[in-house]
Amino acid sequence: MKTVLVCSGGLDSVSLAHILAAEGSLTRIVSFDYGQRHRKELEFARAAACRFNVPFDLIDMRPVGAVLTGSALTDDVPVPDGHYAEETMRITVVPNRNAIMLSIAFGLAAASGCDRVAAAVHGGDHFIYPDCRPGFTEAFAAMQHAAMEGYARVELHVPFVRRTKADIVAEGARAGTPFAQTWSCYKGGEIHCGRCGTCVERREAFHLAGVPDPTPYADPDFWRLAVAGRGAQ
Repeated sequence: MKTVLVCSGGLDSVSLAHILAAEGSLTRIVSFDYGQRHRKELEFARAAACRFNVPFDLIDMRPVGAVLTGSALTDDVPVPDGHYAEETMRITVVPNRNAIMLSIAFGLAAASGCDRVAAAVHGGDHFIYPDCRPGFTEAFAAMQHAAMEGYARVELHVPFVRRTKADIVAEGARAGTPFAQTWSCYKGGEIHCGRCGTCVERREAFHLAGVPDPTPYADPDFWRLAVAGRGAQ
């Protein structure tokens, strides 16, 4: 199947790029600039497209992002430290972000003759992000079938929606993902901070998957305290 991948440049979506490329279905990569403070990750998405010699579309959503206020990812609001599943991480929600981006990706797929849109939403996102849950992805796929009925048939491919980030690391490693060429940190510094929710989740995922983590962190040990504080074993 010809697949358009929605890719942020993060560990999950770049891993999925390598998995799709290994199966021969990666056709193009699309990314979105919605004014996020960590937009440096977009260059990692572009680099993934270059590795596989597929078209890269960067969609300017900054005017849309400007009205999706209240998030630590788009406003001048401090990014909280701690485990990804903590209640404080709700401040990182950008309302309706995935629905907006997927709608554009589906239009792009239909216009370019692709059969499938892939996204790397996963089970670890369910606590915080409603537009990463199976209920959303199933409803969105049904909506898109109705929206393009008689014109195009584009499927939604979310292979990790009921799986963990550790599963993604394991599968990404098997597909040869260069994990050092991915960006997760919400703070967007020179190196990963090691303290925000995505850094903690990233470091924990490598640990659980038993895969060496090549990522330099400003605080490489904080994740253990964050996980212990959450009551994890």
